[in-house]
Amino acid sequence: MAERHSLDEIDLKILAELQKDGRIRNNELAERVGVSEPPCRRRVRTLRERGYVSAIRATLDAKLLGYEVISFVLIQLQSQAQPTLQAFEKSVAAIPLVQQSWRISGDADYLLKCVARNVDGMHRQLLQFSAMPEVRNIRTFPVLGVAKDAPLPIPGHLEPSDP
Repeated sequence: MAERHSLDEIDLKILAELQKDGRIRNNELAERVGVSEPPCRRRVRTLRERGYVSAIRATLDAKLLGYEVISFVLIQLQSQAQPTLQAFEKSVAAIPLVQQSWRISGDADYLLKCVARNVDGMHRQLLQFSAMPEVRNIRTFPVLGVAKDAPLPIPGHLEPSDP
């Protein structure tokens, strides 16, 4: 956490701009944040090396690619023993239609974001999860629509009404 405090206003502006457009050219980025190109390039490299920028990638439209069903799946495991967690995570990592997997606390152990071409595909996916020996319980929440999909708030760049 102490490293976060070493970010200055220029670093924060760079992070905000990269979130808006990860393909921005260095000369345009430098202009937007108010520095020349060489220091801007160095700062971006340093932000990547320090882990502030973990990836730059395109956000693809699932429906245009034929994935009509997006669902969130809560998985409760048989136990929380390390071998069980590792076995489940390894199994899930091998399933391409699981986009994201988070280990959580509460009534479930994992929250998965999954895509499927149709309801039948989602059903086959659920059968795949239920066949895993580590899985005790599955709850599925099909997505009806996206209400918000926003980038991370950058410290110092929040709207006045934000906490």
